[in-house]
Amino acid sequence: MAIKISYYSDILCIWAYIAQARVDAVKRDFGGSVDLDFRFCSVFGDAQTKLADAWRGRDGLAGYNRHVLSIAERFPHARVNPDVWLATQPASSMSPHLFLKAVMEWERTDSDDGQEVVDLPVFERVTWALRRGFFQECRDICRREVQWELASPFKIDAVAIEELINDGTAFASLSADYQHAEEARIEGSPTFVLNEGRQKFYGNVGFRVIDANVRELLRDPESDQASWC
Repeated sequence: MAIKISYYSDILCIWAYIAQARVDAVKRDFGGSVDLDFRFCSVFGDAQTKLADAWRGRDGLAGYNRHVLSIAERFPHARVNPDVWLATQPASSMSPHLFLKAVMEWERTDSDDGQEVVDLPVFERVTWALRRGFFQECRDICRREVQWELASPFKIDAVAIEELINDGTAFASLSADYQHAEEARIEGSPTFVLNEGRQKFYGNVGFRVIDANVRELLRDPESDQASWC
């Protein structure tokens, strides 16, 4: 039986962008032994107001830009455009989250209909394309035309995606994510949740910590005790 890991993130969060390497490592090292459940939480739901309030008196967006770049400097694998948050200021992460939930629901339906799943799931590839589009290219990923442009290489069904948004399915899925995040008391992005909520790893947590806890759960998956790692 695979160990379930719920992974909460906000697509505009620099720490979640950096943590993609840890997500990739979990998938690489544990393969089918883990079941990654990707969910969104709302950190930048009102991005411009959040940053204006948080960085008032600290040089505003210019100060936040320097903060993000100083974080990225510590992680050579994470390429960040020097003009991030200056050249483009997305209004809300809810827009790309909604689009990505539609992609997730479409892919799930196709898989249920018997379509063979190969390589990395489309949802994960499109999610990374949007993250990279913002942090590396300063694209406004709140805009639907930008979302479609970044997703176009992955051959998703545009009609089906738009219908999943128009009929409320994607909204319901995103609302469920936000509700689950609140119920699980998710403090921020990114957060790994293991062992039915007993273990949470939030923010800049090293891969070795995650690795040790996953291995302990795989060693004794029926235990009701929290890991000692």
